[in-house]
Amino acid sequence: MSVVGPKKIGEKAKAMTLEGYVEYPKREYCRAAKCPVQGLLDEEEIGSERYDKLRIICQTGCLQTSHSFHKWLNEQGYVIVKPAK
Repeated sequence: MSVVGPKKIGEKAKAMTLEGYVEYPKREYCRAAKCPVQGLLDEEEIGSERYDKLRIICQTGCLQTSHSFHKWLNEQGYVIVKPAK
């Protein structure tokens, strides 16, 4: 599992791996929820003009709620962790 710590605007997050855990695969929930936008994204080449336009839909108008995402994560056995201060 990869843990991403807090980041400042414009700064890349640093990830670390926790032994015995796997990292959440990008957009796994979107695929499991059968998101129609994700289906369109899967048909496009990453970085293409159409792909980038579809990503904006995800970033600004996701069809799912954070509650449903969090519930799904728990049901799948994922844990959310952060480093101690």
